[in-house]
Amino acid sequence: MSIKVTLRRKAITKGRKSLYLDFYPAIKVAGSDKETRREFLGLYIYDKPKNPLEKQDNKQTLLLAEQIKQKRDNELNKPQIYTAFELERINAQEKGKMSFIIYFEQLMDKRKGKNYDVWFSSLYYLKAFTNDTLKFADLNEKFCNDYKEYLLNAKSRRTHKNKLAQNTVHSYFNKFKAALKQAFKDDILPFDLNGKIETIKQADTNRVFLSLEELNKLVKTECTNQQLKQASIFSALTGLRFSDVAKLKWSEIIHTNGQGYFIQFQQKKTKSNEYLPIAEQAFEILGEPKEPDQRVFDGLTYSAHQNNQLLKWAMDAGIQKHLTFHSFRHTYATLQLQGGTDIYTVSKMLGHKDLKTTQIYAKIVDETKRNATTKIKLDL
Repeated sequence: MSIKVTLRRKAITKGRKSLYLDFYPAIKVAGSDKETRREFLGLYIYDKPKNPLEKQDNKQTLLLAEQIKQKRDNELNKPQIYTAFELERINAQEKGKMSFIIYFEQLMDKRKGKNYDVWFSSLYYLKAFTNDTLKFADLNEKFCNDYKEYLLNAKSRRTHKNKLAQNTVHSYFNKFKAALKQAFKDDILPFDLNGKIETIKQADTNRVFLSLEELNKLVKTECTNQQLKQASIFSALTGLRFSDVAKLKWSEIIHTNGQGYFIQFQQKKTKSNEYLPIAEQAFEILGEPKEPDQRVFDGLTYSAHQNNQLLKWAMDAGIQKHLTFHSFRHTYATLQLQGGTDIYTVSKMLGHKDLKTTQIYAKIVDETKRNATTKIKLDL
C-alpha cells in the first residue's frame, strides 16, 4: 500500500507558517513503535510577504520543501531504488542546497530587543560578503576564516568610512558562529564547523567605576534628578543593569525572616530567572513601598539628557570621571572583588553566564592593587 505524502502549512507566530509533511496512512517513527502523521521540516515562510526579499525567501523555501517531500515520497514508496548509503548522500545533498542566509534569518526572528538588532547587523555584513547567496554546501573552514578577515576590515554601515570596532566585529562574528553551532544541532551541518573556527578576540574596554570614597561622595551630593540618584545608588548596591532597574516592580522585592531582602526577577538581557539577595540598605533607599504591580522607579528612562545629569552630579561631588549608568554596575563588581568576595559569587550576583566576563573586573582590581604599590615612596 502506497503512502501519500502532502506538503502542508501551519500558522505560527509573527505572521509565519511552518512547513510540514502529512503522511496517509501514518508511518512508523524511526527507532520506535509509535506512528505519526506529521514531520515538521524546520522551514518557515511568510504568510503575507511584505517585500521582494520575503517573496524570494518564500520561493526558495517552498522549492526546498518540495524537494524534501519528493525525497520522502521516494524513500517511503520506492525504497528499492536507493541503498542506505545512497539515501544518506541524497539527504546530505538536499541539506547542502538549503540557504544559510534564510536559516540565519529564521534564527534572527526568534530574538528580541537589542539582541535582535545585533543579529540583524550581523546578517547585513554576511549578505554583503556573500552577495546574499550562501548555501550550507558552501560552508567550510576557509569560507569562515575569509569572512572573519572581511569583518575585521569592514567599514561601518552607518559612516562607510571608519572600520568596525573590534568588539563590534567580535559580536557580529559570534552570531555567525552561533548559527553554525545551531545548524549542527539541527542536523543540517554534518560536523561541528563552529568548533573548528576561532572567535575574534574582544578588545579591552575602559570600564569606569567608583571607589567607595567616591560613591559616598555621590550619596552626600544633591542631584537635579532625585529618582536617577536613587536608581544609580541602587545599581551600585545590587549590580543591576539599567534595563532591570527600570522594569523592577515592588512585587519582585521579597522579604523573608532570617534571610532578609532579595529580588526575584527575569533579566531583560539574558532572559534568565534570577534570585538576588540585596542589602537592607539597598531596600531602604527605595522609600515607601507602593502597589505590587507598580514599578519601583516608575518613569525612569534612558536618554542623553539623563547622562548629562549624571555628569553634572559627579562634577558637583568633585569626581572627574565620565559616568554612565552602567558605571554603577561596574562599581558594584569592583567593590565586591576588592572587599574579598570570590569571583564565582560575584559572577552569579551579576547574572553572568560566562565566568570570563567577570574576570575583566578581577583584572581591574589587580591593576588597582598594582597602582597602589607606587603610592608609598621612600627617600633612599
